[in-house]
Parts: sequence; C-alpha cells; structure tokens
Amino acid sequence: MFTFTAPDGTELACHVRGSGPPLVCLPGGPMRASEYLGDLGGLTTRRTLYLLDLRGTGKSAVPADETTYRCDRQVADVEALRVHLGLERLDLLAHSAGCNLAALYAARHPRRIARLVLVTSAQWALGLRATPDERRAAAQLRRHEPWFEAAYAEYEKMLAGRDDADYLYDAFFYGRWDERAQAHAARTDDQTNERAEAHYAADGAYDPPATRAALTRLDAPVLLLAGALDGGPCPALVRRAAQCYPRGRVVVQPGAAHYPWLDGEEFFVARVAEFLAAS
Repeated sequence: MFTFTAPDGTELACHVRGSGPPLVCLPGGPMRASEYLGDLGGLTTRRTLYLLDLRGTGKSAVPADETTYRCDRQVADVEALRVHLGLERLDLLAHSAGCNLAALYAARHPRRIARLVLVTSAQWALGLRATPDERRAAAQLRRHEPWFEAAYAEYEKMLAGRDDADYLYDAFFYGRWDERAQAHAARTDDQTNERAEAHYAADGAYDPPATRAALTRLDAPVLLLAGALDGGPCPALVRRAAQCYPRGRVVVQPGAAHYPWLDGEEFFVARVAEFLAAS
C-alpha cells in the first residue's frame, strides 16, 4: 500500500496486488473500501491491481469537507492517482457504483484512458437506473433456489425502502449463495462509509446529457460486463449503457450476479484479461 495527496490535501490510500501491467481499480458501494474487490478472481496473475480506497473509506483519510464525497468531485482524486503513478494513459476498471466515477473521469479526461472495464453498473451518470421491476424479474430467475421464498420477501422490503429488511436479500446479488458469498456480504457494513454514501449521488453529482455528449470524444475501447442473473443492472440495461460509448462492447457472464469475479473466476479473468491485452 502507498498513500498520495489529493488536490484538496486529503491523504488517499492505494493497495497494490499482483504482477503485470498496471490496472487502476475503483470500488463501488457506493463508498465501500476496496478490500471487497479482493484479487478480482485471480486477475492479479495477469495485472498489477492498484485498488483505490476512495476518500473516507478503508485506509484513506476523511476529508475536511464532506461535500467532496460527491461523485463528480472525486474525479480529481483519480487523476491525482494517475499522475502519482506516472502513467500517460491508464487502464481503468470499476465496479458497480464506482463505474459512475469512471464514466465521469472518462468524460473529463478522455485522452487519459487506454482501456476501460465497467463491471455490473447501471450508470447513473448516464441517466440509467435499474427499475424495481427489472430487479424483480432478475430475482425470479432464482425461484428454484431453496432460500428463494424467505429472501424474496426481504427483497421486496428492500425495494420498498423499508428499514426492517433482513440482509437475506443479499442472496440475489451473488450467483451462488454459499458460505463464501455470505462471508463477503457480511462485511458490507463495516467496509462502507454511510455518511459518504449519502453524499455520493447528491444533487449536482450527475449531468447525464453533458456526460453522454462528452463521452462521444472517448476513443478508448470499453468493456461492459454484465451478470446474467443481476437485476441491478440487468444485461438489457448494460446494453443501453454501452450505446453511450463509441467503442463499447458488452459481455454477459452466465451464472453471475453482481459480483462476477466471485461467481465464475475463470470466465471473469479470461474475458477481462483478453480485453485488456488486445492490440
């Protein structure tokens, strides 16, 4: 791990894992420490992962101004990391809510992106959000699972915004609700900065028409990876997001939900590594 200083003076932490060409990684949550990304299914055998702890998460410092948690205001942090690493252009991977930060970075700094990987993201920055009906339809794909009835009841509570929803609904975010997935889900709360999460998509964070227009200048290849069982976003929504990228390409991972590197390591690593290595 190393630290570097953001333009506003906040000290940020970045974890380094693996070997090979550098790949900067942005976590989702939003505002969840990068620890949950692990080794991205073994991608560390192909690339050196630079996993950024967003401000106020993981080992990164809490900023003096909480409004800097807003997604658009963290673009400068990603640029500061690029400069710190001495990269003229970077390969960038982001997961879930972190893909909004990646999209805003690409829109503001299109010439600094070599290749972009967006993993299971609905792209709020582009004006695209998963609907409750899309989430329900994806959940119904799991109705054969022994845990389905109990989990679905809690999922409906979550979709209704109820505070009494039991975290059994997390089962729908994983392709396999096994001990590994349950342990991964159990860490969500202690890895997430809830105060920061509340600011991430605050008013002014996103200007979808402006972002879509800016992304027309992005010449870098973009891989958008969707999980076949994911409802937020479902593959159809990911395909809509891909239309905003001139060189966007969609891959749907069978049997995967929102954390595809846990649901099928070989598929995930092979597709991502192949895309990053293409000439």
